Amino acid sequence: MRILVLNGSPKKEKSDTLLVTRAFLEGMNEAARQDIELIHVVDRHIEYCTGCFSCMRNGGTCMLGDDMGGILEEILRSDLLLWSFPLYCYGMPAPLKALLDRTLPLSSMAMKKVGERYEHVGQADVSHLRCAMICGCGFPNAKHNFEPAAAQFRLCFPGDPLILTVPECPMFGAPEAEAVTGPRLALVREAGRRFASAGSVDEALLKKIASPMIPEEQYAAIVNAGV
Repeated sequence: MRILVLNGSPKKEKSDTLLVTRAFLEGMNEAARQDIELIHVVDRHIEYCTGCFSCMRNGGTCMLGDDMGGILEEILRSDLLLWSFPLYCYGMPAPLKALLDRTLPLSSMAMKKVGERYEHVGQADVSHLRCAMICGCGFPNAKHNFEPAAAQFRLCFPGDPLILTVPECPMFGAPEAEAVTGPRLALVREAGRRFASAGSVDEALLKKIASPMIPEEQYAAIVNAGV
């Protein structure tokens, strides 16, 4: 499988969420050898979408001459598009959101009704492409934190995309927390193995991964002590 990882964290390799993503990819590699390419989005020149919609009318060519054209080609060559990002204001970091906005050339202005909503008709074949989201946050729990980002992701990428969320994510960058982060990363690797083998991850495992590693009050106290 050809996997394109879009790392949306401005911290690049120092991203705590990327540590989780790499564990997931390790699990996938254990199930079957994967062809993985990683893009640090902050390193690419991606202008903001101007909303001119010319790309949706002229066959997919954007008027902005930056790196996005090449990224779209990489997306279309991939089998799995893995969005890895920390939660910023309950959504994606700005560089990654700019990239998401610039995927407009994959669609046309025409629309069709799918179920109870309307979607743009594609002008590029993405039927082979699966999408997954791995998102971490610094809050003690997953409730009332990841829902907006997950809802946006499901609307942008219908078809039951994989959504893996992890609270208390800064602990993954703390060596002294390995006693609790090690077992959690083992669960993430297991999720990667299941996804590569069966194409899905059961809800029970996703809930374990999304649960706090240490009691919420203890985590909040540790964070507040360092403020």
